[in-house]
Amino acid sequence: MAGFLIIKFLNSPAAKLYLLFSGLNQTITMRDYKKINNLVGWVVFFIATTVYVLTLEPTASFWDAGEFIASSYKLLVPHPPGAPFYLLVGRIFSMFAADPTQVAWWVNLLSALCSSFTVLFLFWTITILARKLLVQEGAELTPGNLLLIMGSGVVGALAYTFSDSAWFSAVEAEVYAMSSFFTAIVFWAMLRWEAKVGEAHSDKWLILIAYLVGLSIGAHLLNLVTIPALAFVYYFRLYKPSFWGGLAAFLVSALIVVAILWGIIPGLPSVAGSFEVFFVNSLGLPFSSGLIFFLVLLVAAIVWGLRYSVKHQKRVLNTLVLSFVFVLIGYSSYMIIPIRSSYNPTIDENDPDDILSFVAYLKREQYGDRPLLYGPQYNAQPVDQEEGAARYVKGENNYIKTGNKIEPVYESKDKTLLPRIYSDMPQHIQEYKKWVDLRDGQAPTFGQNLSFLLRYQLGHMYWRYFLWNFVGRESDVQNAGVLWFGKDDPNAPARVLESEARNSFYLLPLLVGILGLIYQLRKKERDAFVVGLLFFFTGIAIALYLNQPPVEPRERDYTFAGSFYAFSIWIGLGVMGLADLLRRVIKPEASRAALATLIGLAVPGIMAAEGWDDHDRSDRYHSVDSAKNLLDSVAPNGILFTNGDNDTFPLWYAQEVEGYRTDVRVAVLSYLNTDWYIEQMKRRSYASAPWPLTLGNEHYRQGTNDYLPYVERPQVAAGIDLKQFVELVKQNHPALQVQYGAGTTLLTFPTKKFSLNVDKDKVQQLGFVPAAKQAEIVDRMQWSINNSLLEKKHLVMLDLLATNDWERPIYFSTTVNSADFIGLSDYFQLEGLAYRVVPVKGTDPEEQGYVNTEVMYDNLMNKFSFRNFDNPDVFYDDNYYRFSANARDKFARLAKALIEQGDVARAKEVINRSFEVFPEASVPYDYYTPQFIPLLKQVGQEQKAKAVLEAMAESSVKSLDYYFAKGALFDMEIQTNMVMLQQLIGAAEELGMQQRAQQLQQQFMQYLQRMQR
Repeated sequence: MAGFLIIKFLNSPAAKLYLLFSGLNQTITMRDYKKINNLVGWVVFFIATTVYVLTLEPTASFWDAGEFIASSYKLLVPHPPGAPFYLLVGRIFSMFAADPTQVAWWVNLLSALCSSFTVLFLFWTITILARKLLVQEGAELTPGNLLLIMGSGVVGALAYTFSDSAWFSAVEAEVYAMSSFFTAIVFWAMLRWEAKVGEAHSDKWLILIAYLVGLSIGAHLLNLVTIPALAFVYYFRLYKPSFWGGLAAFLVSALIVVAILWGIIPGLPSVAGSFEVFFVNSLGLPFSSGLIFFLVLLVAAIVWGLRYSVKHQKRVLNTLVLSFVFVLIGYSSYMIIPIRSSYNPTIDENDPDDILSFVAYLKREQYGDRPLLYGPQYNAQPVDQEEGAARYVKGENNYIKTGNKIEPVYESKDKTLLPRIYSDMPQHIQEYKKWVDLRDGQAPTFGQNLSFLLRYQLGHMYWRYFLWNFVGRESDVQNAGVLWFGKDDPNAPARVLESEARNSFYLLPLLVGILGLIYQLRKKERDAFVVGLLFFFTGIAIALYLNQPPVEPRERDYTFAGSFYAFSIWIGLGVMGLADLLRRVIKPEASRAALATLIGLAVPGIMAAEGWDDHDRSDRYHSVDSAKNLLDSVAPNGILFTNGDNDTFPLWYAQEVEGYRTDVRVAVLSYLNTDWYIEQMKRRSYASAPWPLTLGNEHYRQGTNDYLPYVERPQVAAGIDLKQFVELVKQNHPALQVQYGAGTTLLTFPTKKFSLNVDKDKVQQLGFVPAAKQAEIVDRMQWSINNSLLEKKHLVMLDLLATNDWERPIYFSTTVNSADFIGLSDYFQLEGLAYRVVPVKGTDPEEQGYVNTEVMYDNLMNKFSFRNFDNPDVFYDDNYYRFSANARDKFARLAKALIEQGDVARAKEVINRSFEVFPEASVPYDYYTPQFIPLLKQVGQEQKAKAVLEAMAESSVKSLDYYFAKGALFDMEIQTNMVMLQQLIGAAEELGMQQRAQQLQQQFMQYLQRMQR
């Protein structure tokens, strides 16, 4: 038995590795190489998996993660164009959760495993390329070469493991980790095909690649940009390279990308939709008849193509048809979207339950278009408009035409090649001016468009991210720059200098990667070209295609993870370059390989050491805590208007997955501009009853009442009753109509002053107004809307307010844009993190309504959770600090209201609670902190007030000096610190520190002059 175990051990890959590198065994067979290659690859996979699992976020993070977790858990329909394959796999992972609170961790684990499998296939890709560099085809491997190949794979794979963008996507529920996995496995599969050409059935690798591409469509479209690199692997392997041959290969690859991106993904469903409308509307056949006929034709064409290719021995045609079929098989995961939508789930974005709405979903029509190669400038004015494709909605017996897509027409002089300066939003125009010298009234030149492309879209939004990953990052502040060498900076404020995201790699990853690129160019120029294509198309080409505007809500580095994957290949090959440089110094091959590998391991080593603290999310919970706190701010059966992604998706997670406060109906304001979402609000959702609305679906149908312009009518200049206005809209009354263009009529709102009668007895019986405010309940609410037009969302909000009659509590999240309050802010009652609409008018014009101190005290002090915000070892980025700042503001407002009521003792408790859950050590003082300074004095903590003032003054001054030196890119940080400094001047005066106030005033004026300059 012992002898048998010894023999088994000696035949194991681990034993062979030892024997090889100890010099006892100098022969390496291909079988041994494969075993060692597999063993080391799986060891790297295990390291990556361990890292990602240890740093995994335990719950739903901000942005899209909450939506994806909820949609995976219940197979719901997320935002277009969806990610059905990701959802299906996420659903499988969610089934391993012991209880709903563990679902998020398991779905996050999907990203972790996708990322570690990406690392595994990256390792095998590097070893394939490295082996081609060192060993001629058919030649034997030496132990030194084997060690060098394995070392290259380990260093490159681990460098990607610890790269900033890859690590970020690996520990949260997002589609980008799965997208990177498909990039890795497709590129690896193409290299495997290259090695198998000439063998029987080698084309099965091409079919596998087609299937993987089809599956990847159900995660993200980024995988399609790998096709040009794959095409050149195919071209170099089967053809003698030439300029015209290479150009043809590139054009064919571009054609394949276009065929999939526009021909298959939206193209086939669009054609099916045309068949469907014709069969139903023109031939009078039942629904789905046109779709079925189209599918029969498609299947028949595929069968004919396969039979023809086999009959006439057309191998290339057969492979193409089979590839098309397998792309469709992979793409078929999208069938889950209309299937699930037909069941009217609680999250059903765009309601794509028929072929026509499904096409609109695939085309992402709700997001609009951006010009790419040729189009209008930002200040171009349309001279005409033309009708595009017809739009239909499904009726009872046919498809109802709701109009045509309107396309503006511009003169050719207002258009340009590569239109990069295209957005006419005022905020965007101001940002454009930071990057190019735009002059009012003048169209940007082609040179200015090119300058914006090079400086912002490529320089700032791609190369900056590239250098973050392989050089270093200044901080987690939005627009943070590159940290080139060393982390010390005497001029940097603590917020920057002490940020866990302040990472310096001392140029090592960049230099080793460049060395690897040079080495591969010298040894295998064609392989370097292929990797370069992968690098270009997954990075620079995406930046060109996205045509990003000059303002983004967050950093977008995760988009370019495929490019950083490609550069990691060169980091791995850089180990071989190091060994080549050591050739003159160290003669023994194995020793040289070992030393080069050890030096190379310093790259992932320093990346891991620097990046661990800011990528470790294992103790972060506030994204879900903030969602539950917001839901707990709402009374039972309430309706809550929310603002955007971070204000909404965590709420969806809490309700859909953990079943938390499902009585609250969450209403996303931007979605309320669509008919499908309004219709969903009129259906029951768990414990939440349907919305009471006066207007029917026909009044909210897309193309109807999309917006109502303000057209003053003297008859109602003094104001109009809200219920009367809603009734006039319902009647499509001529008094509200106005002509807009040829044959088009729009409804308007005739006055900006509205009123609503209040049943005081009913309001008093319901008891949601505090006792101290009962006498202030008004008989009639009166308010003004300052908007120049009412969007559909505003109309439905007014309809709800008019029809609800105080039966259901109506709330606005405190993060909602004030323009969407439609003038109701005077009638707000603050109860936590949400404002409740009440028939009591606030008395302070500088505040939004008034504070219900009893309800809010109970919420902030007893109900709300702020887990681990007091732990300085947990890293929080700007997204988390925005929510902590908002909560700080609400603590201050409650304390102020309690002091005004004479309840100093409880005010002191509230203030102390705020500093306890948000200590300065873990949550730096922010925009809302200065208001605590006078409050601290009023509750008898004057010394603490002075300490906070001095700490904030020092921080603001240092921050302003730092950001002024950085330039206009940090305008938001400059403005925020300027307002903080101005608040501190007033706080110093309230503390009786007149001399200090004068000093701060002088500094403020100096900075103001710098701002004006």
